[in-house]
Amino acid sequence: MTMNAISRNIAAGTVQGQVDPAFAELADLFAANFDERGEVGASLAIFHEGRPVVDLWGGRKTADGEAWDAETISIVWSSTKGIAAVAAHHAVEKGHIDLDAPVAKYWPEFACEGKEEATVAMILDHSVGVPALRDPVRPGGFADFDYMCERIARERPFWVPGTRHGYHGHTYAWTVGGLFRRAVGVPLGDYIRSEIAGPLGADFWLGLPAGEHRRVAPMIYPADPLFGGKSRANHAIETDPAAPFTLMMTNDGGYDCNDPAYWGVEIGSLNGMTNGRGLATIYSALANGELLGADTVARMGRTASASHLDATLLMPMRFGSGFMKTTDNRSQPELVDCTLLMSEEAFGHVGFGGSIGFADPGARMGFGYTMNRMGAGVMVGPRAQLLIDAAYRALGYASNASGAWV
Repeated sequence: MTMNAISRNIAAGTVQGQVDPAFAELADLFAANFDERGEVGASLAIFHEGRPVVDLWGGRKTADGEAWDAETISIVWSSTKGIAAVAAHHAVEKGHIDLDAPVAKYWPEFACEGKEEATVAMILDHSVGVPALRDPVRPGGFADFDYMCERIARERPFWVPGTRHGYHGHTYAWTVGGLFRRAVGVPLGDYIRSEIAGPLGADFWLGLPAGEHRRVAPMIYPADPLFGGKSRANHAIETDPAAPFTLMMTNDGGYDCNDPAYWGVEIGSLNGMTNGRGLATIYSALANGELLGADTVARMGRTASASHLDATLLMPMRFGSGFMKTTDNRSQPELVDCTLLMSEEAFGHVGFGGSIGFADPGARMGFGYTMNRMGAGVMVGPRAQLLIDAAYRALGYASNASGAWV
């Protein structure tokens, strides 16, 4: 079936693209995000059984600037982590990395201060114990890969590695990236281009060339308080300067996602550049067995760590091996934009403020949504979740009592 062309006037300009008639509700909801939910610029893409069924974009790159077009990209914050994890599992399947091996096998300097027994798997599932750095990061430090790897390797863990999980919001860039360079021998961003994004034709960049900067939509920081302002994490940042969450949010050497000086460097936890089509293309290849073997994809989708109190975010979280899993925090009203509802088979990653890319092998679906106006939470808000819900409805799924799609 062919897709229908879409062109609609919205508060922020126009929405354009194509939609399969079976997914027509997605076009309505995507446009409504602009008129009813404050969207400024965004993109959405969905592949089903390897075929595009939704490809939409619209709004503006800035609140009063040029139009967001089909080739616009933006930083996707922690949605980057999901693609970094795809690269790691690709390297595992190729024999470059052993998930059960000690990190010390590849990175001897990491094996100190209580991290001697830490394994590669602990890096991916956020249980390795270095979610932040205690001593100040020097100004601009996030742009110096070797400096950050040295700092991470020397850091004393906040807990015994493997005994609990705590979101490595920033440091994942150098735990995964440092391991990757030593085990595989190439930078993570180069590997993603040569082995994943390039062969798939996916517009995803970890280390954006200067010639592509013109396509970037800067991020608009959230107007609402982080997580709604009343979470345990908010309390920690107000009262405990040594808490992992406080350090994660404040000890960043002055990092600014809208500073082009950071766009060209590899920060594998937060500065991937792409759009909905780029994310959906990669995740569709996983969902349909086009990139990695069935055993690898099954491993990627398993829940690896889960807790009622993530040691960093201080809220319930569920992780796979480098990915987020469906997590229902709707019963906790103090947690704003901190829920993600997919099927239990699905795996992917949310970016701070609401972007999302995921694969659902059972549904054979790849999903990608990006935007430039950030929400308040660490997971998705209503803009993305309504689109996810509609995608599952279009495929005949129903939401069960726990919110997961079955």
